[in-house]
Amino acid sequence: MTVITVLGAGAMGSALCTPVADAGWEVRLWGTWLDDHLLDAVERGEPHPRTKEPLAQGVHLYRSDQLEEALAGANVVVMSVASVGVPKVTELALAGIAKADALWMTSKGFCEAPDGTVEQLPVAIRRIAQENGYNELPPIVAIAGPVKANECAGRKPTATIFGCLDGAVSKKYAQAAATSNYAIEHTDDEVGVEICAPMKNVYAIALGIADGLEEATGVPHHNLKAATFTQAVKEMSLLGQSQGAKPQTAFGLPGVGDLEVTGLSGRNKVYGVRLGRGENPAQALAEMDRLEQTVEGVPAAGLAIKFVHQHAADIADELPLLNAVVKILNEETTEPVKDVVAQAVLPRA
Repeated sequence: MTVITVLGAGAMGSALCTPVADAGWEVRLWGTWLDDHLLDAVERGEPHPRTKEPLAQGVHLYRSDQLEEALAGANVVVMSVASVGVPKVTELALAGIAKADALWMTSKGFCEAPDGTVEQLPVAIRRIAQENGYNELPPIVAIAGPVKANECAGRKPTATIFGCLDGAVSKKYAQAAATSNYAIEHTDDEVGVEICAPMKNVYAIALGIADGLEEATGVPHHNLKAATFTQAVKEMSLLGQSQGAKPQTAFGLPGVGDLEVTGLSGRNKVYGVRLGRGENPAQALAEMDRLEQTVEGVPAAGLAIKFVHQHAADIADELPLLNAVVKILNEETTEPVKDVVAQAVLPRA
């Protein structure tokens, strides 16, 4: 039996336990030092506090001080913590990761190296491994696509994508982990999947702004939202191609698909709604932090613009929506957010 250890007991980590358990795998869920209250609830037999769904039956739970035990004999390890926690958890889990057959990733974001270089998460994990004496890691499988954690945990029809530099590896696990409700596409475009994963969170903020404008004025801004969606997909494809990704990846599940579901709901969209209603960016973020609603798109936006300047400076002017979101988040303009977004996404002759 395949043993899989999920690192991170938040919404996505706990949700992923359901399909792999249904696929017949032995599932272990390790919680970080921030996840105790989540595991407490599950152990009491309550639904998971983040997904509002019961944890899959048979999942073995491990606390933060039981990492070595959780990783012992694991065939697959899953990194499923917030992007800011990836470096620390990687260092703690390296011994177990190195012994596994594959490392899966549901974490989405960028990582800033000590020298200031902004990296995609798989690149950062490989660098951290080498810095700690692990010159070889198992294949990394990037997991993305339009997956709402609560629907995945509730066995609703779900499509996702596994991306690995070795296409045979992504195909192998796509076939092994799929269920009647959890359908998996596979690709060798790790880079494209990993570009779309954080960028759709950034762009979902802009989509939320359009919805917030409607809440503030009572007037729908569907046209603006549609133009924003189109520009977001274009920019994800351009940025991905600049790093060697396939152009079509952004037009599939990791790009269009994930942006659609994130723009309909989710914390990044909700944050954007707050901005569209007229809330101050910093105050709105602080309130969501208080509610334990992590807005991954905010740090991703800042790191993304640095990533562009470092790795794709020649296309910086072709990413007006990314620049607009960063400008809004950093309060670099006194213009209404509607005008900032509109100037970025409406075509000009």
